Amino acid sequence: MKSAAPRGERETRLDRKDGPERSCVVTRTVKSPDDLIRFVVGPDGSLVPDLRRKLPGRGVWASLSAATVTEAIKRRAFERSLKTKVFVSPDLAAMIDGLMLKDAQQALSMANKAGLVQAGFAKVEAMIGSGRCAAVIAASDGAEDGHRKIGQALRRAEFAREEAGLKPRKVPVVAIFAGEDLELALGKAHVIHAALAPGPAAEGFLSRWRRLVRYRTDDAGAVEPDEAAVTDSVDPDSDTTIP
Repeated sequence: MKSAAPRGERETRLDRKDGPERSCVVTRTVKSPDDLIRFVVGPDGSLVPDLRRKLPGRGVWASLSAATVTEAIKRRAFERSLKTKVFVSPDLAAMIDGLMLKDAQQALSMANKAGLVQAGFAKVEAMIGSGRCAAVIAASDGAEDGHRKIGQALRRAEFAREEAGLKPRKVPVVAIFAGEDLELALGKAHVIHAALAPGPAAEGFLSRWRRLVRYRTDDAGAVEPDEAAVTDSVDPDSDTTIP
């Protein structure tokens, strides 16, 4: 019987053949790094989430899920995997959520600086009608009437595409930011709605948003990006956004 290859040798082969893969400390499922969160031990001996996967040191990985991170804390899985004493904050799952939200906010700011964001209901409505809207961004604390009107504009645009014989196209509605967060990201006051035009910076923002959605929905993820977007999309059967 052929003996199993040493762990390090196995990882090298995986890296060459399929790209780097790591296993979750809780489920032991082998996944791509894009489907996991990396953690390292910081200089002060505390566990640090390495969202960009660039920090030095031996890494330990958990699935892209707040529930999985919470379970890892409960089981002391990080300490066992690292084989060293490490302080793990009981608020680690919430800390990661905050970091990912801030990362998405910064990415939205970059898209705005690249000229890809239009703020204000009239401009949003016009961009939706033009067919060039990559996403709508709605303040989570905005008025229901505004959400309803955005939903109506999206449905009108979809109906126009159907009438023209074009392929259906779902425009995601990103509702992870409160109004004050949008104001900070865009450098403007009283922002309730904004529209995102296509471009590399816009896709960078949407990628971070999708990742946060997956984290909050317990990696409902192993789904395609367009499916993940449904979490914050306008419900086609109502005049409100899905929270």
